[in-house]
Amino acid sequence: MGLLRRIEGGGNPTPAAPAAPAAPPAQPAEPPPAAGLGNGTTGGIVPPPTSDRPRSGLGVSIAPPPMTERPRVGLSVGGTDRTIKMSRELKARVKNRLIAELDPDMDLSKTAEVKQKIKTLFDLVVEGENIVLTRVERERLFEEVTADIIGFGPIEPLLQDATISEVMVNGPNQIYVEQKGKLRLTDVAFDDDEHVRRIIDRIVSPLGRHVDESSPLCDARLPDGSRVNIVIPPISLVGPTITIRKFSKTPLGIDDLIRFGSLTPEIAEFLRACVIARLNIVVSGGTGSGKTTLLNVLSSFIPDDERIITVEDAAELQLRQEHVVRLEARPPNIEGKGAITIRDLVINCLRMRPERIVVGECRGREALDMLQAMNTGHDGSLTTGHANSPRDMLSRLETMVLMAGMDLPVRAIREQIASAVDLIVQQSRLRDGSRKITAITEVQGMEGDMITLQDVFTFDQEAFESGKVIGRIKPTGVRPKFMPKLEDAGIRLPPTVFGLADRFF
Repeated sequence: MGLLRRIEGGGNPTPAAPAAPAAPPAQPAEPPPAAGLGNGTTGGIVPPPTSDRPRSGLGVSIAPPPMTERPRVGLSVGGTDRTIKMSRELKARVKNRLIAELDPDMDLSKTAEVKQKIKTLFDLVVEGENIVLTRVERERLFEEVTADIIGFGPIEPLLQDATISEVMVNGPNQIYVEQKGKLRLTDVAFDDDEHVRRIIDRIVSPLGRHVDESSPLCDARLPDGSRVNIVIPPISLVGPTITIRKFSKTPLGIDDLIRFGSLTPEIAEFLRACVIARLNIVVSGGTGSGKTTLLNVLSSFIPDDERIITVEDAAELQLRQEHVVRLEARPPNIEGKGAITIRDLVINCLRMRPERIVVGECRGREALDMLQAMNTGHDGSLTTGHANSPRDMLSRLETMVLMAGMDLPVRAIREQIASAVDLIVQQSRLRDGSRKITAITEVQGMEGDMITLQDVFTFDQEAFESGKVIGRIKPTGVRPKFMPKLEDAGIRLPPTVFGLADRFF
């Protein structure tokens, strides 16, 4: 980049040629017109010294164009907006130049090394293009261009923000995030639909997936484990959409849930006892209610000396035990073949000598195989399901078993459920965005054709003040029928956990 020098004296510093003797004395040269950034500053543009040696950062020659052929380029915004807005044309020009100069076979997995190469070339390109930027503008442009080349474009800062739990791209110009349980519209935007499609390709290509009009739906995951759902036109009428469910790099533990108010220390101790005593537990809840987080916490209670096999549609669980085998379903290829379903994995894991089976979510025919596993010696199994209440969860299980194609009477299905499931933990997302356990319900057995349930803990909402739900999950005063199982495992919970006095025991 040329140097901006203030012209002093108003004359041309280059000496004039001697005048002919007969000619009149030469008049002083007129000062050159003021130049600068349009802010009234007087100055001229002096090109940098030229050299026969090419300018090079990584073995690539990027020679600056003559200063007389290209004007200085700045950001076409003024005032305080200069540090916020970036010209799309400027960013596209710099990015295209960088892509043309970078080695296409470069290993993008070496992020630090690649970023340093981009930085070196970026400095040369900015100087070569004669672009005038402030330090803040230059750093911002570098981050945006780098995100487009090796990251996930405009949403890269959102993915790096630890306070954001979900990113929702509804076409190029509407990007929402969930932050602290609340949805909000951001000021982030893509250039156009094609820009979104490039980021989609960057997400799915390393996984061997392909998204096009013939296959417009895709589930994938980012390198950090975050879950991604993609829908493109013609299915999506608003343009390409991306929904990213982020997961904490450090999994939340039971102490975190207590601190957040999702449960109480007494309930934490109760759930720990239930897992250690090998009860079969189903975590029920709506979308985004925190089912997977709670399942991850419950799984952490499994003793370290047990063999755990997890089965998931998209790998999300982050178990810390040493002996864990993780299985992940596989979608069909572009020809519609080669799919490995959750049911296939559940059936297969029964042949792998599991001591604990953890199914990320039961959503179809695999529910029958899961229930049969629970009833055939695989106690202590854990899974989740979509439902708004424990009773609704039982109805969902019935429906999912019927989806398996087995011509079973409803009573037989209900008997399978009643004998397999010991406990249903209802997780809910409340109106203020908080996520809490709202019910812990014991499955007691059958009475006639109905499955009998008994609430052990329920959430009591006391008020809604200043946008916050005020309430607490409390015991119902009922001692669960499965307490002998806990005692057989050497666990004795104080009666106060259930809201009872010592005289009841």
